[in-house]
Parts: sequence; C-alpha cells; structure tokens
Amino acid sequence: MPAMAVKIYTTPNCPYCHQAKDYFQDKNIPFDEIDVSQDPKALQEVIAKTGKMGVPVIEIGDKIIRGFNPEEIDQALSQSVDN
Repeated sequence: MPAMAVKIYTTPNCPYCHQAKDYFQDKNIPFDEIDVSQDPKALQEVIAKTGKMGVPVIEIGDKIIRGFNPEEIDQALSQSVDN
C-alpha cells in the first residue's frame, strides 16, 4: 500500500478533530496534525482551501474534507490507493 499524504488541521478542544485523529490511528494511517490555534498561517491555509474557519479539515492527497466524515475519508483513501 503506497504512503498517502494525510494532513489534519485541528484545534485542541475540537471533539471532531479527536474523532478524526482516532479514526486514522485505528486504521494505522500516519498523518500530520496542524494545530491552527497555534499556527496563524495554517489557519489562513484552511480558510483559503475551504472558505471557512471550522476544523477539522482533512487533506488526503488533493481531496479536502471538512469535518469528520468517515465515509468521505474512506472514499478519499481508496482513491488515493488506486492512483
């Protein structure tokens, strides 16, 4: 299985961020976590990519997923593996 580039933009108090991180950990999929509360530049990236300030924002390859949506995550992961 090829390595997938996964980024999760988070904040410490976001319950959906914790769910997303747990989901990737349970599937043994490595990810980079970017805490937008500590990184103003990363917050601007989130706004540029989604038009919103909400987290989590999950980036899998070229796919951007707003919020924690396991079905959408699985679809993006399977497409990433197929490529």
